[in-house]
Amino acid sequence: MITYVIVLLYLGSMVAIGLASHRAARNTPDDYFLAGRSIGPVVLFFTLIATNFSAFFFLGFAGVGYRVGYSYYPIMAFGTGLVALAFYFIGFKAWRLGRMRGYITPPEMIGDLLGSRVLQVVVSIVMVQFTIPYLAIQPIGAGYLLSQLTDGAIPYYMGATILTVCMVFYVFLGGMRSVAATDVAQGIMMFVLMVLAVFALGNALGGLSDANARVMDIQPALFSREGLDGFFTKRNWFSYMLLWILAVPMFPQVFMRFFTARSKASLQTAAILYPIITAVLFIFPIIIGVLGHLVHPGLVGTDADQILPMMLASLAPEWLAALVMVGALAAFMSTMDSQLLALSSILTRDLYRTFVNPDVTIDQQVKIGRWLVVALAVVGLLVALNPPQTIFAIATEAFTGLAVLFPTTIAALHWKRATAAGCIASIVVGELMLFGFHYGVIPAAWSGGFLPVTPIIAVTTAVLVVGSLFGQRRATVT
Repeated sequence: MITYVIVLLYLGSMVAIGLASHRAARNTPDDYFLAGRSIGPVVLFFTLIATNFSAFFFLGFAGVGYRVGYSYYPIMAFGTGLVALAFYFIGFKAWRLGRMRGYITPPEMIGDLLGSRVLQVVVSIVMVQFTIPYLAIQPIGAGYLLSQLTDGAIPYYMGATILTVCMVFYVFLGGMRSVAATDVAQGIMMFVLMVLAVFALGNALGGLSDANARVMDIQPALFSREGLDGFFTKRNWFSYMLLWILAVPMFPQVFMRFFTARSKASLQTAAILYPIITAVLFIFPIIIGVLGHLVHPGLVGTDADQILPMMLASLAPEWLAALVMVGALAAFMSTMDSQLLALSSILTRDLYRTFVNPDVTIDQQVKIGRWLVVALAVVGLLVALNPPQTIFAIATEAFTGLAVLFPTTIAALHWKRATAAGCIASIVVGELMLFGFHYGVIPAAWSGGFLPVTPIIAVTTAVLVVGSLFGQRRATVT
């Protein structure tokens, strides 16, 4: 019973915070999608962190920790921490241009800087296509968690639906203002409760040191650089580091945070704190995954993604398991609400306004954006109905598709010689290569032992440079 009470209190409080923020909202695209570009340093930091810490952080990290071991930590902690460099190379200039020119979405900015509506549409399609699978991870995670911790009383799909409905309600009404307000509360909750979970589970196993020693006796490879079954070869390790660095700033929900900042100081604060918090927190779910071998040995595939709720159900008292579950739900909701809002803005401004109704009014844009939030949430639930792969596999492929946009974004902001034709060719070639690797048209051996992202980025960068050098020069962006 206490599990239901804690979950209901959490969901009710998030809806209440969202509703309170809704009262300050104005019915304009700038306000609904970007909170009027008024987010200060503390809130921006929390909303960036909360947006990036998703079901992948709570369940995916623990699942990879179980399947591979501690070698996953430096890849995620330092690979993601280095994303802070994007705040300098992308964020500051995007923030300045956004305020000067009124950009709301990343495709809008990139298309305008290179003077191409076609490029704007191409970037929009890529962002939508590869964000939707990552979006679906959130209800998948909620379904796993609620089902495990209620011993099946809340079925998987009902749990996924409950989370989605509550979150859609406050996003529909308040947009980015509601998202930012709930992100602060959710960010604090997920930090505190994840740390609490690790020490509580470690204590139940006789202490973290003793528990790790026992795992070392039965699975020493979990403590090696390569990980279990030699998963992280040096080339694989390098590829994952590269993947996180390039992909995370291309998430539309992360990129649009650059437009929401009140000032340059807000971005500077976030750039300093972001790598610190990732270095500290990313170890905790991986610890839980590794220690899971003591309680639930022999898990494979998607079953390993459920190791965190399984450990809580096995070792923690009901009240603690429920509290930690709330922290996980906070991670899911704080990512999904931002993804829905970002995709809604792209579909409204970059595709609907381009192909359906170029004369759409400001009020109509907000109305369409709200209903697209609902429609996209339904799409996420449909994907979650039958999860196709492990959370880690879904995230890796989605991240690769988005990483293809990184060379174009850097070129649009910093290379005066870049052309729209070169960027379009770069993106198209990169996505064709990704599909080629996925479907086996391009042999896996051609990647040279790296993940597909490494040769893909090398080729797409070369295509962009060559295509731009032979194209027409563009006007300088100031």
